[in-house]
Amino acid sequence: MEQSSFQDEQTVRHQFDSLCKLALKSEVINYEKHMAYRQKYEVIVTELSEKELSRLFIMDEHEMETHRFQVLGYDIEVKDALIAEALQTLTEKKRNVVLLSYFMDMSDADIAREMNLVRSTINEHRRRSLELMRKNMEESANEKK
Repeated sequence: MEQSSFQDEQTVRHQFDSLCKLALKSEVINYEKHMAYRQKYEVIVTELSEKELSRLFIMDEHEMETHRFQVLGYDIEVKDALIAEALQTLTEKKRNVVLLSYFMDMSDADIAREMNLVRSTINEHRRRSLELMRKNMEESANEKK
């Protein structure tokens, strides 16, 4: 009887061992699937670019004075009053080039296509516009002193 009892106990141990291995194997598979999912869809905040970070929140700007410009169907908002003032001193064409280039991140080729101009003309407009803006902003800063 002892032999039979020992064999029964061994059988139960083997069955339990088998069940534990099966459960652990299943847990490993689930864990690996979970980690693959997290790796695919989750990102560490410190690894996000500035552009991606800025999409995660909205700042309440009701009290800020902003200036809006309409350029080729785009509504462009300029928050800095000094820059907006300098932009208003430019001709419409020069102002459009600066706004599309720096506020809409458009390339010279894209701006030229939109405005039906040559790319080199866009480059020249931007260069001259920035010189005029710098001059106007320096004059404005000197007047405030």
